[in-house]
Amino acid sequence: QVQLVESGGGLVQAGGSLTLSCAASGNIFSISAMGWYRQAPGKQRELVARVTSGGKTNYSDSVKGRFTISRDNAKNMVHLQMNSLKPEDTAVYYCKLEQGYNLVGYWGQGTQVTVSS
Repeated sequence: QVQLVESGGGLVQAGGSLTLSCAASGNIFSISAMGWYRQAPGKQRELVARVTSGGKTNYSDSVKGRFTISRDNAKNMVHLQMNSLKPEDTAVYYCKLEQGYNLVGYWGQGTQVTVSS
């Protein structure tokens, strides 16, 4: 059993910044990657940023240059620094952990990010 606890969401004006954090606990034995995804009402969940155990990062085109994902392996945590926020960034943001031979995914509860214009 793996548990992910997210924090840092909130309401911010366009152009502002927020930092999301995710702490993983439980049966963690082989993390392949951790990432952030978001889902707006009526839309599918989409990748925001992802970092592998080897340090490779991947960002959606819509957030490149504005968001930064970072991993703290010793603490089993991942962070998402979000700068220059736009109203279209408004969504529920979810943390995801991938591990094991079958790369099973575990999801956090989600945290709301609302960007006002």
